Amino acid sequence: MTPKPPRTLFICQNCGFQTGKWLGKCPECEAWNSLVEEVVSPEPPYRRTPDQVAVRSRPTPLISLSPSQEERRPCGCREFDRALGGGVVPGSVVLLGGDPGIGKSTLMLQVLDRLSGGGFIGLYISGEESAGQLKLRADRLGITSARLLVATETCLENILKLLDSEKPHYLVLDSIQTLYAASLPAAPGSITQVRETAFQLVQLAKRSGIPIFLIGHVTKEGAIAGPKLLEHMVDTVLYFEGDRSHTYRLLRTVKNRFGPGQELGVFEMRQTGLAEVTNPSALFLSERSLEAPGSVVVASIEGSRPILVEVQALVTPSSLGMPRRQAAGVDAGRLSLLVAVLEKRVGLAFGNQDIFVNVAGGIRLTEPAVDLGIIAALTSSLWERPVAADTLIFGEVGLTGEVRTVAQTEVRLQEGAKLGFRRALLAKGQRNQLRSVRDLQILEISSVREALRRLFPPDR
Repeated sequence: MTPKPPRTLFICQNCGFQTGKWLGKCPECEAWNSLVEEVVSPEPPYRRTPDQVAVRSRPTPLISLSPSQEERRPCGCREFDRALGGGVVPGSVVLLGGDPGIGKSTLMLQVLDRLSGGGFIGLYISGEESAGQLKLRADRLGITSARLLVATETCLENILKLLDSEKPHYLVLDSIQTLYAASLPAAPGSITQVRETAFQLVQLAKRSGIPIFLIGHVTKEGAIAGPKLLEHMVDTVLYFEGDRSHTYRLLRTVKNRFGPGQELGVFEMRQTGLAEVTNPSALFLSERSLEAPGSVVVASIEGSRPILVEVQALVTPSSLGMPRRQAAGVDAGRLSLLVAVLEKRVGLAFGNQDIFVNVAGGIRLTEPAVDLGIIAALTSSLWERPVAADTLIFGEVGLTGEVRTVAQTEVRLQEGAKLGFRRALLAKGQRNQLRSVRDLQILEISSVREALRRLFPPDR
């Protein structure tokens, strides 16, 4: 039987939608200019008939199974181990994404250098940098491990041959978008190549037990480039975040099959590489202005870690017909909602005011527990009255102006007491849940109006 010739299709690089003609807008995900022409083989080389596929396992009653023993290998970098849930799991596939130049390659070189100790072999394969460039970076980072091997390769078949010959214990691929399988006619970085190479690498990790770290590019929207299926295939997804104008870098866990999600590791970028930050709260608050209008300290939970950060607000009269609302580090939609609550429930006037809100240090807060801190900062700037520097604020604010309780209150208060705070403003009804917090004066409130009365008492 004569094999069918390959055909040309236009494939959306965001969602994988296929069509026989070019379209300016993808009808599936509605992305513009995302369809790329690719040559598609009618039958993938790995396709098997039902008779050729072996049965992997037989159905077994769940209660009769014994749990697998999860063996973790700490890499020696506590912040990286925290993001992974305690260490590297054999056979796991970790996807690391981040903006260009944020420090992804630097982080993985440092991690692989530590993992290569104790008789283990680490292999770093780069598809974007030459061996000379990697050597210059290694000298700057002070990498000294003799068992850290590097290679420059983009062909998946050649990479598999390197693994057979070198037999490494850890593998880093930089990046998944530069790899290609020679059996596919599509270009490197296309949705077909990313999907195929990731599938084969995941199968390799499960068969051999080698932990594989994949570095991925991100789009201008901040998502990892390639099909969303890539994030579903891997075991752990990490995002390396941070503003390049700041020295702080945040390693955030988005997905983790072997540990808790939404964990956070904090690093500081230095000339010699990335340094761990063991006490991020003290670092973020080290340069805050005391007794300054518009500045408050909020307690946020990132994964299992409490972090105290400074929220700053600037409210100033506007000369524009439509006042500006700008937010950095918090959601702009949430800011508009809290401004509406202050106008409707408290009677404050922001209609002719420009509003700017910023989280110091470049960190991004997504937890609703920072609502009360944002409201306090806005009111402080509007009234030109500072909040006491020893006051810690957290609580979720509802549309009716009520202040709701948040989880892990005791952990937040313990972090505040450790850093010298003396008062805490939180929702009513949580005092009975506190056992080991004795150094803080607890101010319980039930509404936004009551919170503002406590923070800004009337002048006598």
